[in-house]
Amino acid sequence: MLATALTIIAIVTQDQAGLRAAPRESAAQHAVLWQGDSLEIRGTKGDYLQVYDHRRERAGYVRASQVRPQSLKPENAPELLAVVRFLRDTPGAEALGISYAAAYLKAAPAEAIDGEVFDALGTFAERLARSASSRRAKRPGSAVGEHLEVAAAYGVTMVSVERDDQVQLCYDGDAFRRVLALPASDLQKALAALALTRHDCVSPRLTPVERFALDNWRAEVLDRIDTSELPEVVKNRLHLRKAGVWASLAWQRARRSELGTAVVAEAGNRAVSELAVINKHELAESDAANYSDAAIRVGASRWAAEPGLPLEPIKASLALGIVTTPGEPGETCVHLVDARHDVKNPLLRRCTYGTVWSASAVAHPQGAALTLAVQPLDTWREMWVFRQEPTGWILDVVPPATDTPELGYVEFAGWVPGRTKMLAAREAKADGRYKISFELLNLSSLEVERWADKPSSLSVFYRRQSPAWKAGTVSIR
Repeated sequence: MLATALTIIAIVTQDQAGLRAAPRESAAQHAVLWQGDSLEIRGTKGDYLQVYDHRRERAGYVRASQVRPQSLKPENAPELLAVVRFLRDTPGAEALGISYAAAYLKAAPAEAIDGEVFDALGTFAERLARSASSRRAKRPGSAVGEHLEVAAAYGVTMVSVERDDQVQLCYDGDAFRRVLALPASDLQKALAALALTRHDCVSPRLTPVERFALDNWRAEVLDRIDTSELPEVVKNRLHLRKAGVWASLAWQRARRSELGTAVVAEAGNRAVSELAVINKHELAESDAANYSDAAIRVGASRWAAEPGLPLEPIKASLALGIVTTPGEPGETCVHLVDARHDVKNPLLRRCTYGTVWSASAVAHPQGAALTLAVQPLDTWREMWVFRQEPTGWILDVVPPATDTPELGYVEFAGWVPGRTKMLAAREAKADGRYKISFELLNLSSLEVERWADKPSSLSVFYRRQSPAWKAGTVSIR
């Protein structure tokens, strides 16, 4: 393109600058220019510059006060980089920052280019994508849409991710990949890895094979980062991201029986250990939601770290137990058995495409019920409750939340003496809000009779909680 051969350009610094047919305010307006637009300078006339806009293929005049002439000669590269550094942390100047980063890449000798400018370029692009996905972008007068067009003219690509009837824009991460490949500081590489592995930018339309490959790549990118010299707050963010990624991998590995139980347990243990090493004293206030997010993801898959994985039978003792067998392709069938009812003649049989964590099965001391953790999604774990009615055995599914699900898990926490009560812990994110509750359930209806946000605030829960549950849960952290 002709624009790439220019040695002096004019960068538009103001939104809604007019490209006019003549060098006067009353002249017809050919186009509206936005910050970050790059123009070829062809002359000067009074207070105006005669320019050509290669993006719109329009010539005209623009006020000199609305643009910044910029040389693209190698000796001017440090000046351009200084502007990029200034704009990197200036919200609202993303399109302008992208323009200056592009100008620097044209001016600087190849051997002088390292990861710093791509770190800034990726930061501009990611921040612009976040702005475009926010409510502010829909307000009258917002220029985010025009800034996205400016960014696209420089080759910055955005990806639309549709989730729950909402569309979110995400930067495709090309600049951050370059940061990882070029000489850069440990902090720049860490920030690039965090940007490339965001959970909210993983498309829900990926096939299981594609998602498994992506999550393995995300784990590899995060594990390559040297954390020894990083600030504690950045270390925490890396651990939180790793916890979420490994929790997803634990669930996905469990669905691939050919990988073996040891590989599943490895992923489950990594998820739990990454969450455990969080330095809470250095956890930034802005990371509180990310901490809850990571904990729920780990909580949903935490049974991967326990012995007794899907399709491994639990033998019935004198009371109740379960045996799991393969069903249709992708299915696991759960058989409720006891001393007199085996897998061929079970008390009840149910099949599911979810992951059955057989190690989670807990029978009521008097044989009146049995609970089981079943995980249909990598971020969503339900509790199955088998219970005996006068007419026979029935199965109820207790979800983590009744609102629109995003993240969540619910788990058995203990039996209350008698045959009518049980304890459960529930943590979920719904409609953007996090909620954790420790509950007393009526076993006959599974309705919540009492609940609290801390076990110590509910006396029956505090006194009757299962020691095994307390030792393994991440809800108490």
